[in-house]
Amino acid sequence: MLYDSLVSEDILDMCSQQATKIFVGKRCDNHALPQEQINQLLVTHAQAGKCVMRLKGGDPFIFGRGGEELQTVVENGVYFESIPGITAASAAASSSSIPLTHRHCAQSVKFITAFKKTNCPNEDFSEMLDPTQTVVLYMGLNRLAGLTEGLIRAGQAGDTPFAVVSHASLPTQQVLIGTLDDIAAKQLLAKLPTPALLIMGDVVNLHQQLADYNLANIEVQHRFTQQQKKAELIA
Repeated sequence: MLYDSLVSEDILDMCSQQATKIFVGKRCDNHALPQEQINQLLVTHAQAGKCVMRLKGGDPFIFGRGGEELQTVVENGVYFESIPGITAASAAASSSSIPLTHRHCAQSVKFITAFKKTNCPNEDFSEMLDPTQTVVLYMGLNRLAGLTEGLIRAGQAGDTPFAVVSHASLPTQQVLIGTLDDIAAKQLLAKLPTPALLIMGDVVNLHQQLADYNLANIEVQHRFTQQQKKAELIA
């Protein structure tokens, strides 16, 4: 089993004790192995007659390098099965009570990576300016100040609602709410950790209205559920 850094210990504990676990995770500039070596490991173990699991967090086909890895596998004549996952944007939206689309304010949603193939910053701000869409930025927390400044220079209104969702859907989740003008300054104080998603658009305004009634955010006991508050809101 080749697994990433976002795979929890609880999930790893469910794997067979006989399985060989190989950590291949990546966080910012800290890569356990180069991507080409990960691709080759999949092929090498499969061609050795082993049952190989590639375990990733989220949806491997959305900024997860899943397509690249499977291309290498197929080019080497290895058959595969792909199990769908829930991408981080959907998890962050649901757990933070920020709908990605809404009939009255967001008719579309755009998923964008903060870094291009060459690890250069993605500065194509023009594609993010449509006021009728929600923009979700992956891997952008460490570039937050540059992103917000670039968007404002490109013409995005400074009062555009903006959210940072850290550790989405986990017990350690935190949500930081602000605007394009002030979210970077708020993050400097709050210091929310990675991994985190950035959400921009009018749908962020719905957060407070919905979050106050989200059972996942309050101590509650009734016939359906019993759980402790797990999400921290920083406004």
